[in-house]
Amino acid sequence: MNMIGDIYAVWLREMIRFVRAKSRVISSLAMPFFWLVFIGIGIGSSFSLPGTSYITFLAPGILGMTLLFSSIFAGVSVIWDRQFGFLKELLVAPISRTSIVLGKVFGGATVSMITAMIMLVVMVFVGLISFSVMILVSIVFMALISMTFVSLGVVMASRMKGMEGFQMIMSFLIMPIFFLSGALFPLENTPGWMQVASYLDPLTYGVDGLRGALIGHSIFPITLDLTALALITISMIIIGKYMFDKAN
Repeated sequence: MNMIGDIYAVWLREMIRFVRAKSRVISSLAMPFFWLVFIGIGIGSSFSLPGTSYITFLAPGILGMTLLFSSIFAGVSVIWDRQFGFLKELLVAPISRTSIVLGKVFGGATVSMITAMIMLVVMVFVGLISFSVMILVSIVFMALISMTFVSLGVVMASRMKGMEGFQMIMSFLIMPIFFLSGALFPLENTPGWMQVASYLDPLTYGVDGLRGALIGHSIFPITLDLTALALITISMIIIGKYMFDKAN
């Protein structure tokens, strides 16, 4: 019970910080909204897919992008905690490091999912996605995507001493993860080497699962996407915990 209470305390701190920084919601929604409108309408006007419009195809990919960026930022917030001394206070408190990592992961994932859920509601409201029971399945995928990439953020934060290297991470890690996931284009039409690289990308299974649940279009069976993503999530949490322990 003590461990659950410790995890809850760290999670609650993340929620309080999120509520106090309402601008985070606006900034987190701005980029995916513009991508959805300008990329969806712009490319969709000259590009079509059999059985669906491009903007409908794009919508689950934009949800994946929202989760990716929000989650990575949530994980890398460990650096801010270290620089402003809060992490040091946590480390000397009677709380296990496992509880700290899990609290950060669940807190960051919750924040990320709130942002993505707002986007999902907008997409349902404007008719890009139909309201159905499969939205519940998509929420499971969103939770797994969030926890995976918050954990990845914790891994990166464990290797960084300051925010100076974050732009390099954006360029050489986050953007390839996003573009290789098939969020913007069907992977079936890409070269073989790109498909192989995409299959190594955790976000591929998240976006594919979201597409299967929300618009009925996926490369893999939803059960395969869910199993692969669940295994990746568990592995990333374990790696994040190990790297956090090693760095602190």
